[in-house]
Amino acid sequence: MTTDAPWLIAGLGNPGPWFRLTRHNAGFLAVDRLAERYGARFRRRGIGAVVAEIEVDGRQVLLAKPLWWSINLSGRPVAALLRRYGVPVERLVVVQDDLDFAYGTGKLKRGGGPGGHNGVRSVGEVLGTRDFVRLRFGIGRPPKGQSVGDYVLKKFSDGELAAMPQVTDRCADALETLVRLGLNRAQDALNVSA
Repeated sequence: MTTDAPWLIAGLGNPGPWFRLTRHNAGFLAVDRLAERYGARFRRRGIGAVVAEIEVDGRQVLLAKPLWWSINLSGRPVAALLRRYGVPVERLVVVQDDLDFAYGTGKLKRGGGPGGHNGVRSVGEVLGTRDFVRLRFGIGRPPKGQSVGDYVLKKFSDGELAAMPQVTDRCADALETLVRLGLNRAQDALNVSA
């Protein structure tokens, strides 16, 4: 991996205004927050995604939101972005919602299985590797009697939305630390409860 290669941080979500504040769009919300910090705007690219470009301490970082009709098909646009911008898989970060963590918590890790997340599964299958970094944005478990499918497509509660700026700031802090100082330091910053 060349030291001047760019980073690609791909937030996963479903396109369209109806899905904007749903739990399955946590990845979009986290990359939106990082783009806001730098005053960057997302622009449509001809590769099934919108992309914003920022610079973190002199390092080029591409923020992306795949826009295929479903989060479950995120792999093809992510792979196209890697090829187009010459990003090695070691510098790919996928930001996803995760049922295994309470809201307001998260975890950064390299590799591992998709844990039932079809968007992450798609990225791994299309790339032929799972050796990318994942930021797992906790959304908690559905209440008893509610299906996972219904839960992830439900909008965040008023209380969760009120806390969203702090939660997405923690994600953005961890992503900046990852680019600046590496995975171990970023893990130390994020892998704790809010």
